[in-house]
Amino acid sequence: MVSSINSSAQALKAFGTATAVTANNVANIESENFKSSRTVMNEGSDGGVKVSLSRNTSQGPLVTKSDGTTKELSNTDLATEFTSMINFGSAYSANTKVIQTQNDMKGTIINMMA
Repeated sequence: MVSSINSSAQALKAFGTATAVTANNVANIESENFKSSRTVMNEGSDGGVKVSLSRNTSQGPLVTKSDGTTKELSNTDLATEFTSMINFGSAYSANTKVIQTQNDMKGTIINMMA
């Protein structure tokens, strides 16, 4: 069994990883042949958060260069990445609040005992 503070700490780390993956996708939006990645979060065997990465293998847009050759651009969808960042930010804040609330509760209990 994982305590709520440990579970929230694992979630913070998971959302940090997810944010880093999204930032990498956005940073490479102009890179040729770049394939975006996704984070998938599941419950771990200990009740915590398990993060796994997957690569989006779909084809990016094809453009024709001035010399007549074709190149594939990144398959990163900016709208999806920005939506993910908003969700990750909200989840990160919620888990931070859980840790803060548990810390406040412990302080209250200690003050009541003193």
